[in-house]
Amino acid sequence: MRRAGIWSSYLIDASPEEMVSLFALHGWHDLEFSDEHGHMLLARGGDAAAVGNKFREFAADHAVVFPQGHLWLSCDICVSDNGATIETLKRWLDLFLGIGVKAAVLHAGGHSLVKAGVPSERIFDMRIAALRALTAHLKGTAMKIALENLFDNNVPTADELNPLVDALDSNIGICLDTGHLNIVKGDPGVFIRKAGSRLCALHIADNEGNYDQHLMPYGRGTVNWKTFMAAIREVGYDGLMNLEIPGENQCPLPVRLMKLDYLRRTMSFLLEDGQ
Repeated sequence: MRRAGIWSSYLIDASPEEMVSLFALHGWHDLEFSDEHGHMLLARGGDAAAVGNKFREFAADHAVVFPQGHLWLSCDICVSDNGATIETLKRWLDLFLGIGVKAAVLHAGGHSLVKAGVPSERIFDMRIAALRALTAHLKGTAMKIALENLFDNNVPTADELNPLVDALDSNIGICLDTGHLNIVKGDPGVFIRKAGSRLCALHIADNEGNYDQHLMPYGRGTVNWKTFMAAIREVGYDGLMNLEIPGENQCPLPVRLMKLDYLRRTMSFLLEDGQ
């Protein structure tokens, strides 16, 4: 069953525990755990899995779960000396395993290499080597690393992401960011159908097609939500229908909380009608 969700940094100025309490108060119980709140928990020190498990228990007391999470946002898995990055990401994965995350969103890296003109085959091999180390860390678990489509590092569509997923044995999938796809004039229905069963996470956001505005659906953006939902139903995607909309939280907290109620109703319309 598809469930409406929102990424936790909508309440970026709240602690992880405060964030959970506020979302629960406004009827949001399925969330994406954000990079920012991940940094907050990891800064507490100690065993990452234990920290995550303690937080998961707190969230469970408020009937809140995190089926999706965003790994370290600013890391690049394709730098030549990426050993420290991989080890740090393993700590993030342990944290997410403790929290109960099933789809851990990750950028495929390589932006600086693309700008420098490094051959795409070399970048592909570097991505695979890094991802193999990370998926090996998850072997025997139900978590998948969900590679996100981006508009500035040569993985804008499912055509570029599918070969990365297919080159690995397990614990790997795709996250569709609808806003990123809209910037490169991609069709969400085509992306979703090509990704098929590889699709395991979503970043739902809108924009006017020029830059990453991170707007809610049905505003002034141009994403075709009818096409999006038709494809979602066709491929049988049943993961989190997750909003990632920092363009909507640039307002005082009381206003953001009022908008949460409106966003919940908007997502109900998207899931039920998708017009």
